[in-house]
Amino acid sequence: MVKQARAAVTRQALISAAAEVFGADGYAMATLPVISGRAGVSSGALHFHFPNKDALAAAVESAAAQSALALTEESVRTAAGGRLQGLVAAVGRLMDAVTDDPVVRAGFRLGGDPSRKSEAKLHEWWYEWVREALVQARVDGELAEDVSAEDAAVVIVAATLGLETLGAVDRYWRSAERLVQLWSFALPRLSPAE
Repeated sequence: MVKQARAAVTRQALISAAAEVFGADGYAMATLPVISGRAGVSSGALHFHFPNKDALAAAVESAAAQSALALTEESVRTAAGGRLQGLVAAVGRLMDAVTDDPVVRAGFRLGGDPSRKSEAKLHEWWYEWVREALVQARVDGELAEDVSAEDAAVVIVAATLGLETLGAVDRYWRSAERLVQLWSFALPRLSPAE
C-alpha cells in the first residue's frame, strides 16, 4: 500500500510540474527532463508513469477537464437566480481557475496548441457545456426568444477563450472588470425583455 501511495504522489507531482511547464512554454518547447526536474523525480520515474510527452499532456488535459467540469457544475448548483446566473458564475469560476490553477490553465493551452493534436478537446467540451446551459435557460424561460442558444454559445465561448488567450500575456484580460464588461454587454441581449 505504501508503494501505491508513493506512486500516486509521484504521478500527481508529475502532472502538476507538467502543467506548469506546458502552461509557461507550450507543448513544443516543454521537455521531459525539465518536467521531471521540476517534479523532483528521476527520468525513470517519469517514464514509469508516462511513456512519452503526449501521454503526460493527455493526463494534464484530463485533470484540467475534471476540474473544469466540477467547478462549472458547482457554480450552477450554488448560483441564485437561474440558469443564466449559473452560466455567469461558471464563466467567472472558470476564468479564476485559468488564472489560479496551473492544471486548468495548461489544459486549455494544450487544447489550443497547434503543435499538438489534442484528444481531450477541452475547448469543444466548454462550447457544449455553455450551449447546454443556454438550452436549459431557454427551457426555463430565461433566454430571449430571438436568441439562438448555439449562436450565443459561440459568442460566449469565443469571448472567454479570447480572454484566456490574451490573459496569458497580460493578466488585465483575465480581470473581473473584463468579465463585467462581457456580461454587461451580453446579458441584456440574452435575457427576455421585462
